[in-house]
Amino acid sequence: MEIEHKYDAAAEFGLPELEGLPGVASVGEPVVHELHASYFDTADLRLAAHGITLRRRRGGTDAGWHLKMPAGPDSKHELRAPLGRPRVVPPRLAALVAAYTRGAELHPVATLDTERTVVRLFGAEGGVLAEVADDLVTGRDVREAVAAEAITAAPGGNGVVTAAGAVAVAEEPAPAVRWREVEVELGEGSPELLKSVGKRLRKAGASRAKSSSKLGRLLNGAIVPSEAAGARTAAKGRIVAATSNGKGPAVTTGETVMAYLAAQVDAVLEYDPKARLGEDDAVHRMRVAVRRVRSTLRSYRTVIQVEGGLADELRWLAAALGEVRDLEVLRMRFEERLQGAAGAWMDDLARQERAAYRRLNASLKEPRYFALLDALEGLVAEPPLGDAAERKARKELPVLVTRAWDRLGKAYASIAVAEDPDIARHDTRKAAKRARYAAELAVPVLGVAAKRVAKDAKRIQEVLGDYQDGVIAMEHLQAAGTRARAVSDAFALGVLFGTERCEAEAARERLAVTWSQTLGPSF
Repeated sequence: MEIEHKYDAAAEFGLPELEGLPGVASVGEPVVHELHASYFDTADLRLAAHGITLRRRRGGTDAGWHLKMPAGPDSKHELRAPLGRPRVVPPRLAALVAAYTRGAELHPVATLDTERTVVRLFGAEGGVLAEVADDLVTGRDVREAVAAEAITAAPGGNGVVTAAGAVAVAEEPAPAVRWREVEVELGEGSPELLKSVGKRLRKAGASRAKSSSKLGRLLNGAIVPSEAAGARTAAKGRIVAATSNGKGPAVTTGETVMAYLAAQVDAVLEYDPKARLGEDDAVHRMRVAVRRVRSTLRSYRTVIQVEGGLADELRWLAAALGEVRDLEVLRMRFEERLQGAAGAWMDDLARQERAAYRRLNASLKEPRYFALLDALEGLVAEPPLGDAAERKARKELPVLVTRAWDRLGKAYASIAVAEDPDIARHDTRKAAKRARYAAELAVPVLGVAAKRVAKDAKRIQEVLGDYQDGVIAMEHLQAAGTRARAVSDAFALGVLFGTERCEAEAARERLAVTWSQTLGPSF
């Protein structure tokens, strides 16, 4: 995780004294580095439009490929790979941005030459609290040169690629752009230190940078957010403006639904690279975002009307994520119960989980997945709104949330008369999720009343989830028992099976009490 602040500075700017800052015991001597970086993106700068940078940099202490992805205000996740070949993006890094590139080629879009003077701030124990980098930058837009190279490097052309990876063609290079900036990157120090350094820099004449990256500054005019991104921003802005102070035109149901859908599409894109890396809870969060989209399209079909094909594709993606998540939950569940005492059958479960991750990563490389992402962004950019979309949200949302809750009530009542109560419980759990998500969508407009409905639905969902998890665990344990070779494994599986059965039955018994404690909508 990289946490830093950037500052613009004039050519005559002088770095101020950095002694006496909070926690700083000593200040290191300035060290100068010559850095040479080539930035890669698609022709239409899709990565830059999402605040992502991918570069190959030589010089300094961290030469190699660097992928930086936004992680919050002033922070980014940085992933690295060795220098490798100048024009070949490491497959691992290319895969992590595939949700944004969607098959489009990555090639150089800019080069940056930086004379960097680094000053380190040390704590009393000798750790690096922060680094202050004073950068003199020379940047060039090489997009036209690279396009020309594609022609001139063909047989009979005169384009070449140097050993250092720079593009050299017969075309005149773009004019250089030069500027100075200061980066303060936090190490072991506190946020207070980051602020204190910034205060000194501003007092010396620097100002907070308008761009969060050097590439963004160089190509500022060329980086255009997608239509979907613009629609997301507009939808969110309308909700905030209409609900923060009660002034201005009333927000419509369509605007509320689209703001929620936009947030879920953002979440799918955000968790895609984390799911590919197998980061903790990433698959679960991505799967939930997909489910929320599916649920919204169903619960609010009078507001936004889409063809069934999109629902089918969302179901496919949810299933691919679900295979991994179900095995992940089982492994964590059994690990907690066994407290480290595992047998060969747990190794088999781990292998199944790894195989499921491989299948998921294969699915996330398919054109089918990229087409789904295009469809979701198209849905946000140009939503097919129905008649209910133009109605005032404060009047229409209570009706739609109540309708989702009533479906939950019918599903719950069906358990008592169902031929297969377990199937009815599973259907009731799905109905509880839909009621929960329908209410969550309405919270920005309906406030506390919608929050209470969402909370009640979540309680039902969780009780039924506890029961379903127990049933799935028993099925897995039973299957593992037929393959057990060691007596100790068979014994452990039997004990776990008994525990799961007891807990599943307890959850089943809690359902009636939990339902009796829910109040339902009261808008």
